Amino acid sequence: MIEIKNLKKRFGDEEILKGIDFVFETGKTNLVIGQSGSGKSVLLKCMLGLFTPEEGTIEYDGNSYSDFTDEEKRALRQEIGMLFQGGALFDSMTVEENVMFPLRMFTKKRKKDLHERVNEVLKRVNLEDSAKKFPSEISGGMQKRVAIARAIVNKPKYLFCDEPNSGLDPHTATIIDNLIHDITVEYDITTVIITHDMNSLLEIGENIAFLKDGVLAWKGDKTQIFKTDDKTVTDFVYTSDLFKKVREAQNQGL
Repeated sequence: MIEIKNLKKRFGDEEILKGIDFVFETGKTNLVIGQSGSGKSVLLKCMLGLFTPEEGTIEYDGNSYSDFTDEEKRALRQEIGMLFQGGALFDSMTVEENVMFPLRMFTKKRKKDLHERVNEVLKRVNLEDSAKKFPSEISGGMQKRVAIARAIVNKPKYLFCDEPNSGLDPHTATIIDNLIHDITVEYDITTVIITHDMNSLLEIGENIAFLKDGVLAWKGDKTQIFKTDDKTVTDFVYTSDLFKKVREAQNQGL
């Protein structure tokens, strides 16, 4: 579990985060949604320790990050998996080498153990037959699955996903959504997903934080978001044709 309390962050005179309180639950897909400039990326970077908030706390399983020693911060980083927006794979490395990279960086496992763990996670994302290929030789969806394998290879307690469906077609995006959700439940991870993809919200939105102008404007799940009359929320989510169709079907009792 990750809990943020009264989190505030400013740059110069501009306040980006204006006192946010939210609990990211373990074993659930926690989504942070909102328009560009709402504070999503700044919130993510605060949670990763890349930005230091002026006020408030970020607690990892009850322990405040601001109280951590440098050694404890390093230990926490080893418990975090990161799925970047563009995948961020190394073009000069094979799939196997890309997934192995965090293991080489953070562990002292024997070569045999490294290969066993890499094979295990590649099998989990259905890519065991692509281990020797380079990123340029596989599809965009497969590249995202490689990135997921790399993010979980160190058995993280916390998984951060920054726009995981960026650049993917709707069908492939749904596959990635469901894979992230299944891995979250299977390994009991606290997963935080920054997204503007309304299909993701509809598919795996178990715990949602909606930010607007640096404020937590609404929170709930994918079922509750259809029932809210909060105009701030409805003006945002119902720009999606998919959401309009679902809402219409609900109103017609379908």
